[in-house]
Amino acid sequence: MTEPTRWITDNDPAHSQWYVDHFRQLASEGADLEGEARFMDVLLPRRARVLDAGCGQGRTGGALHRRNHEVVGVDADPLLVAAAVVDYPGPTWIVDDLATMDLAAHGQGEPFDGAVLAGNVISFVSPGTEAQVLHNVARHLRPGSALVTGFHLSMCDIAMFDAAVADAGLRQRHRFATWDLAPWPQDGDAEFCVTVLDA
Repeated sequence: MTEPTRWITDNDPAHSQWYVDHFRQLASEGADLEGEARFMDVLLPRRARVLDAGCGQGRTGGALHRRNHEVVGVDADPLLVAAAVVDYPGPTWIVDDLATMDLAAHGQGEPFDGAVLAGNVISFVSPGTEAQVLHNVARHLRPGSALVTGFHLSMCDIAMFDAAVADAGLRQRHRFATWDLAPWPQDGDAEFCVTVLDA
């Protein structure tokens, strides 16, 4: 494992449980929590093998599983993974660090048809490991498949992200301002960034 993730260092110890409870409450109220999964479902082939990288409490991977994809979710926070196991049975949920994971060691050696880093994942990895995370996720994918990230620009500097993409040897395919395909503004003045990368 690398240095502790910013999810750990930038939040108090009770934050993970708050996060689980928050999304359980939203789900119970009927909130739409599946925007990322709908995006990926359109992008992926049918019955794809999908890596939910930084899966958190499992909402995106769970929604992809309901759409008949084979999902493996990975997160460094064991409390979040434990919640995913309870709330979204079906996918395979694994505790590991995205920067150093080797999924073959978890019995998941078959390559994936795509990967998603939803919910500001790239903002919460260990400082300085952004390129390493992107490269390590991409090496688990089939050639030519897509790696998709989404984050609030208040939480991740886009110039830093684009430099990490280049350092990881990846190439941008598309960029949007939301998960529902709002176009990226020419002046870059957006609150959110969704980037599709070629693996």
